[in-house]
Formats: sequence, structure tokens, C-alpha cells
Amino acid sequence: MGTFKIEGGHQLKGSIQPQGAKNEALQILCAVLLTPELVTINNIPDIVDVNKLISLLKKLGVKVEKLSRTTFTFQADNVNLKYLESDEFKVDGRGLRGSIMIVGPLLARFGKGYIPKPGGDKIGRRRLDTHFDGLISLGAKFKYSREEQFYGVEADKLKGAYMLLEEASVTGTANVVMAAVLAEGQTTIYNAACEPYLQQLCKMLNRMGAKISGVGSNMLIIDGVDSLVGTDHTMLPDMIEIGSWIGLAAMTKSELTITNVSWNDLGVIPNVFRKLGITVEKRGGDIHIPAHTEGYEIQNFIDGSILTISDAPWPGFTPDLLSIILVVATQARGSVLIHQKMFESRLFFVDKLIDMGAKIILCDPHRATVIGHDFKSPLKATTMTSPDIRAGVSLLIAALSAKGTSTIMNIKQIDRGYENIDERLRAIGAHIERI
Repeated sequence: MGTFKIEGGHQLKGSIQPQGAKNEALQILCAVLLTPELVTINNIPDIVDVNKLISLLKKLGVKVEKLSRTTFTFQADNVNLKYLESDEFKVDGRGLRGSIMIVGPLLARFGKGYIPKPGGDKIGRRRLDTHFDGLISLGAKFKYSREEQFYGVEADKLKGAYMLLEEASVTGTANVVMAAVLAEGQTTIYNAACEPYLQQLCKMLNRMGAKISGVGSNMLIIDGVDSLVGTDHTMLPDMIEIGSWIGLAAMTKSELTITNVSWNDLGVIPNVFRKLGITVEKRGGDIHIPAHTEGYEIQNFIDGSILTISDAPWPGFTPDLLSIILVVATQARGSVLIHQKMFESRLFFVDKLIDMGAKIILCDPHRATVIGHDFKSPLKATTMTSPDIRAGVSLLIAALSAKGTSTIMNIKQIDRGYENIDERLRAIGAHIERI
């Protein structure tokens, strides 16, 4: 198990370019199964979760060629459906949450899709009902083996339908969209997720010959087509990584420039950091964070009440950045209530921050009140373990700002979502070593 050794308390300086978006990559890579033609994908992040999915596609028979560090071609013209019923697949599919999104494309093109209960972060329950309810609405028959925790859907021919999703699940919407593009007739998906990565998937599918309207709204109308062709697709920069670097700059009082951020796809993210008192400057396509040598002060609501920052479906604030917001607030002037609505275990990492000297009251599994130190009492170095991707990076940011040398174990969780993070941080002056 890998470990990071971090000497905190150093200011950083320079520029850092965000990787391709992890959550977009997991959708886009599954979409290559919808056509036998060549699909080229650019700006693919070199991270554990994405590499696991590419490996799974290879075992499914997809031809994969690496053209450069971030560009691959995929051709699913000889898919091995027998792999789906193998013991090997039951192990491979369980190791990656994003593997659930192969089900929709396989069902649409080949009439059947299977998946073991996927793993992933230990952040709380993540239901699959939205995925399968949508596929059942299109005419699929659902199968489930409780013993093996193995799911399956089968259909001779999918037929378009109207559906109102129970939740605006991003991966659930993606799965149903990928199935509906090859269904017979028209499908309407109401309460669809509308975040930029889902928009990217829809735009890619339309270039492949799909007929999807309402892209960017919560109502998608899909007219089914007989087949799809190949395309070329470039992924957006990762908004979660961009938010992580904003938080890192503030916590370490560093001057950083985050390059090529695709401002139009960041939504409320810059403004939420501004509510914490952080200066987020737009410089062309870049974000510039000046050194906050005098600290930063949390704004109250206009009636003077304590600020609450909570997650919500897009265009609300992404839940993946609440851990970063919480850590950044520990050194702000003022107090803030963090309300994590979606996952009941995601705030449990705060005990490690409390050990480092942070003033945090965990009100319940979903809410934490943070009382900022205003840098008058720096966090203390400690030894800790990364419980999930976002908490792991939050603890890393805390360690980089802390006094002394910290150790973070189980860094494979961080590697699942952040590309060569230690090398990239060293390039801007961080004292971090991978052991």
C-alpha cells in the first residue's frame, strides 16, 4: 500500500493544468460500445479508475490503441459477450463504480448487459435503481442474483418511452441515454441530470448519429436510430481537480494559476469559493489565485446568519468538492455549515482534521460546522489514512498547509482520481514524497 510523506508549511508558486475529467471519461469510454466503428478520444486522464475501465473494455474485445499520453482509439467491432458471464468479469466489474455504465450500451446494441454490484468509494449507499428502472421502462427484463450480487438486463428490442427519473443521477441518466439512442421510437427523460459531462456525452452521441434534443436541460428527448458511427471527442478539464487546486492555493497562501479551465463549464464553483473569501480571478481561459497572505474571510448571508454550503444536482454545487470546501474553511475567518446531502459517510473523515487541530463539530452524518482558525493556529502534522478519493485529497491539502511532516496511507484512493499528483505538486514547490 503506497504512502505520501508530506512536509507542510511551504508556499507554492507556478501554474498547473487540470487533467481530463474523470467523471466524463467513465461515461465516454462506455459509449464506444455503441458502434463498431473507430472512436478517438482525447484528453483521457491517466488515473486508476479510468485505466481499470480501459482494461475491462479490452477484455470485452474492444481494440484499444494508445496514440499519445492522453489520446486513444477504440473499436468495438468484435465484442466478446461471453466475458460478461465469466468469473473474471465478476471480479473486474466489482472493482470499479463506473463499470455500471457498460450495461446501457451493451443492452442497446446486443440485447443484454450484465454487471456485478460495483465497488468504489466508501462514502455511503449509492443506489442503482435509477439505472435499472430506466432500462426496464425501455422494455428490458431485469434479473438479479442475490447470492452473487450480479445484475442483468435483456431485451430483444428496446422501445422508446416517457420516464420521470426518481433522482437526477448522472450515471443513471448516462446509462439510460446510451440505451435509448438505439431504441425504437421516441424516449423522453424528465428529471435528467444536466451537468457538463452528461452534456458532453450527448454531444458526442449526436456526432455519432444519435438524435438527442434538450441537451443541457433536465428534459431530454431522444429519437432512436438504427446505428451509430465513429467520432472524435475531446474531454473537458476536470472541474473537481480545478476546485481542489483553488483550495490548495488558499490553504497554503500560494499564488497559483490553473490553466485552460473551461470557465463556461464550472457553474457555481468559483462563486462558492468566493463566498469563503477566496479571490478567484478570470484571466482569459485561466484561473489565477493570488497569495492570500492576510487570510480569507467567510461571508455571511445577507441577513447576517451563518453561511451554509450544500450540494445539489447541477447547476448546484457538486458534492465532490464539499470535502475541499470543508478543509479550506478550517483556516478561514468565520464559521460555515457544510451540508452533505447525498452521502451519509462522506463527512466521517473530519475526525482526522480534528486530530490536526481543526475546530469542527460533526452535527450528524450529513452536517458539519467549521469554525475557522484564521491561520492563527496552524494545523498540526499527523499520520492518517485516505478513506476515499475526495477526502484523500482534502487531507493532502491539509497536510501541505500543516506544521511538520505528515503521512497519508492508502493513497491508491487518491490515485484513483488524480493523475501523478505528487509529481505535479512537486513541480509547483510542494514537499511531497511517494513511499
